[in-house]
Amino acid sequence: MNTSNTQPVKRRNSLHVVKDHDSRVAAPAGATQRIAESITNAIVERRLMPGTKLTEQKIADIFKVSRTIVRQALNQLSREHLVTLEPARGAAVAMPSIEEARQVFEVRAMIEAAMVRQLCTRITDTQIGQLRSHLRDEQEAIRRTDVSGRTRLLADFHVLLARMLGNEVLAQWLTDLLSRSSLISLMYQSSHSAEHSQNEHEHIVDALEKRDARAAVRLMAHHISNVERNLRLDPDSPHLPTALRPF
Repeated sequence: MNTSNTQPVKRRNSLHVVKDHDSRVAAPAGATQRIAESITNAIVERRLMPGTKLTEQKIADIFKVSRTIVRQALNQLSREHLVTLEPARGAAVAMPSIEEARQVFEVRAMIEAAMVRQLCTRITDTQIGQLRSHLRDEQEAIRRTDVSGRTRLLADFHVLLARMLGNEVLAQWLTDLLSRSSLISLMYQSSHSAEHSQNEHEHIVDALEKRDARAAVRLMAHHISNVERNLRLDPDSPHLPTALRPF
């Protein structure tokens, strides 16, 4: 908002002075967000596994900032349910429960069905071209067996649809849900192949190009359902004599 007494915006390269016990007492503005985004990307791209310990001092050394800055980033990720913080144990990549996993996919199904229905009424030919370009990037990443790249692109497809509605709140909300979905897929070993997801994206774009809202909603629901269905959310009860091998 613009008001007469609004304070001047600080430049991006300004310094925030922080009080901490290490020698690094200043960090560039935006360092907290940069660390949070780096950890999030590592989770989404499957470079950080659920349960991985996130030591403040090690992260501070990597980014050359104070532990206070790192702590702020970890607190932010905790609020986004990507990191757990426990007294005396510190921070770790979250390990979502089966019930949480089901709820995340339920919310995604509701949001993304409404999203593509609305998008069908306003998507432009230029935007269809942008989606086709994104699909080609997905295909190329899959062809190169670029695991981190294809994982990021397959998630970005959904955020791109939200941004085409011009709704940044929706885009950010969906980004958070997709980050949690990636963590859930790591936790429960999704067998839904990248090729399969990419093919389903192609069909969704076909429906959007035809402005066929009914087909777009059905295809999106089918896509999200397929991803969830291929998670191990119903593990078999352990067979104790097999699990516990007596000496």
